[in-house]
Amino acid sequence: MNSTPTYKSNKGILIQGNSIDLLANGAELDYLKGKVNLIVTSPPFPLNNKKQYGNEKGEEYKEWFIKLAPIFSELLADDGSLVIEIGNAWEPERPVQSLLHLECLFGLVKHPTANLRLIQEFICYNPSKLPSPAQWVTVNRFRTVDSYTHVWWIAKSDLPKADNSKVLRPYSKSMLKLLKTQKYNAGKRPSEHQISEKGFLKDNGGSISHNFFEMENLDEKRDVRLPHSVLSFSNTNSNDYFLKTCRGKGITPHPARMSGGLINFFTQFLTDENDLVLDPFSGSNTTGYCAEKLNRKWVSFEIKDEYVEQAILRFSEPNFKSPLKPL
Repeated sequence: MNSTPTYKSNKGILIQGNSIDLLANGAELDYLKGKVNLIVTSPPFPLNNKKQYGNEKGEEYKEWFIKLAPIFSELLADDGSLVIEIGNAWEPERPVQSLLHLECLFGLVKHPTANLRLIQEFICYNPSKLPSPAQWVTVNRFRTVDSYTHVWWIAKSDLPKADNSKVLRPYSKSMLKLLKTQKYNAGKRPSEHQISEKGFLKDNGGSISHNFFEMENLDEKRDVRLPHSVLSFSNTNSNDYFLKTCRGKGITPHPARMSGGLINFFTQFLTDENDLVLDPFSGSNTTGYCAEKLNRKWVSFEIKDEYVEQAILRFSEPNFKSPLKPL
């Protein structure tokens, strides 16, 4: 690894370079094989136009994406998980949604040597997303705004390490009232479900999370009941240290940062302290930052100089006490 620019914090390392080339061909990274408890990443989306952060297009993207399957599978521990966030795609110059992201998912989990399977799909709703493709949303006004991304939880085993009691969401007001009064209507429901007399009287500290992340209120009159791990880090928070410092220095932040709230959620849901978290396309390294704060070991990869500099900036947060320094 001496020939590869590498930066180290208290709990992890950031490696500058093409992650797929390094992981597929670099014997110096063999120590990671079978040791990674969670791969969490937002790879370059299959967009029709090249972006600064790098992305393939169309069939080239699908071929590139499917080749990730055996590389990721080899890295994962037997009970490890792979979490991928990906947006929708559309056909070039047509107001038609592409099936490319679905073909990528099928190719990934059906890869003949990777032994992967889809455990669950999550949806991340974010009404702050810009309308796209603009030609068919804001110009011709033919389509509505894509306001969500897919988050796929994939694993090598049907039963990967997971504990939903670590990511409970706050109880609703009605549930808090029920717990206080210790009374509710038991019996058979129209759905034919039989509700027991005491099944809802135990305080478990919160309710089981849903697979729908509402990053902003759908209904202003209703509280958003996200797990604390999601609420504690919002990608739309313009006052946090990283974004404020970027503005002060005239730096344009990475345009496709994965929500730190999502990373927190899956890190707490699918790993324990001192487990190993890896992000092969880390950008400004939100994954490493979240893993460090949650006392997980981490390895991140980023190919572009400007985003490595942003990662170093992110870790320079006052009172963080775990700066990124050249190894």
